Amino acid sequence: MLPNHRLNPPLLVAMAHSEADQRRPMKNELIPQQKQSALAVMASKFHVEPAKLLETLRATLMPKATNEEMLSFVVVANQYGLNPFTREIYAFPARNGGIQPVVSVDGWIRMMNNHASFDGIRFSTEDKDGKPFSVTATIHLKDRTHPVEVTEFFSECYRATEPWKVNPRRMLRHKALIQCARVAFGFSGIVDDEEAVPPQAQVNVTPSRPIFRSKLQPKVEVQPHEFLPENNPVPTATVQPTEPTLNEGKSNE
Repeated sequence: MLPNHRLNPPLLVAMAHSEADQRRPMKNELIPQQKQSALAVMASKFHVEPAKLLETLRATLMPKATNEEMLSFVVVANQYGLNPFTREIYAFPARNGGIQPVVSVDGWIRMMNNHASFDGIRFSTEDKDGKPFSVTATIHLKDRTHPVEVTEFFSECYRATEPWKVNPRRMLRHKALIQCARVAFGFSGIVDDEEAVPPQAQVNVTPSRPIFRSKLQPKVEVQPHEFLPENNPVPTATVQPTEPTLNEGKSNE
């Protein structure tokens, strides 16, 4: 049997320091960090609890979205730094199921201005016979020698919606801005509000407040529009939903 030795205080202190050194990470050692969920990232941006944010998203923006659809929407919004509560981004039913993140022109402008390479944009408008013909957007980039230039034509972009009838040149300028920003910065996985709807169903999908609507099965009535060349008419359509949709601020009864 070993004799019973009493450890002196200096030895105890040395042992304590040795154990602390073993627990302390080395300088070049990678310390694993706990990753935040996409919902927690967005919640921290708005200074709310993740559970409260999820409840608000469901109540005001996407009441019919699944958890998976909502997660994919939040991931895209975080990736591009867009605010769903100010209509910069919202969800629309995709044609093949699920949801499609839709970015309003305000959202495209925010993404463009937030990009580190953005160095200004210029527009050039061309009319023919007193009617809008085309708009060219030119984006200058800090890290490239040549600017990016995209031209959009009225005959290809026009839709028979109220904004196009009232402000056709402004709407065409928006289309040129969006397409030029897409080419210049490689924005992907998102569409504008008109790309979310087939051309045969020309409806204004921008809601008065962002909501997730049920799918529509449009009944199309083709009509030529007087603003377009007679030899190249683009059809418009009247959409009549075959199932109830969620009206703003009202529940379906």
